[in-house]
Amino acid sequence: MHHPGTNNKVYNKINSKFEWTEDNFNKIKKILKKYPSNKSQSAVIPLLDLAQRQNDGWLSKNSMEKVAETLSMSYIRVLEVATFYSMFNLEPIGKNFVQICRTTPCWLRGSESLSKVAQEVCNTKIGGTSEDKKFTIVEVECLGACCNAPMIQINDEYFEDLDADNFRKLLIDLKSNKSIKKGSQIGRKSSQPERDFNA
Repeated sequence: MHHPGTNNKVYNKINSKFEWTEDNFNKIKKILKKYPSNKSQSAVIPLLDLAQRQNDGWLSKNSMEKVAETLSMSYIRVLEVATFYSMFNLEPIGKNFVQICRTTPCWLRGSESLSKVAQEVCNTKIGGTSEDKKFTIVEVECLGACCNAPMIQINDEYFEDLDADNFRKLLIDLKSNKSIKKGSQIGRKSSQPERDFNA
């Protein structure tokens, strides 16, 4: 299965230059204050995260070189970190990065049907990006909401208690640039049982 966070190929395309925005540069100053001055390289993960967010959800070679330059460390050491963690995407992704959980609880509760719906609505295969660049769909291991399975993550938000119908509606709304409801799709609070205690 293809996943933009699990390959080791580095892309230089799309942006030939990468410079920190003023806002991110100020965030970097705050981040670096958390580390002793001789241990600033320990900030590589938060800086990679900032670079990825600034770069539309992925890390180009130039953005990783900028992280290395900012932390006075070698590019290869930054690359080692970026290729180790699947949360860092080393190729361009769509506007909506859809991660479908396939671990046992989600699978038992129907995540396979979610994968089919995603491919149909987004018009791309698992591991692919739609032609309109609105969606990249991947399957991942545990997203940590087993009680509310099946669940997915889109960018930084979680969507739980899904089935084929409510997931289809969610994706169609996203495709149409409508607002969507995050969290439980059946109105559950936290991980409370579905049964009614007042009955």
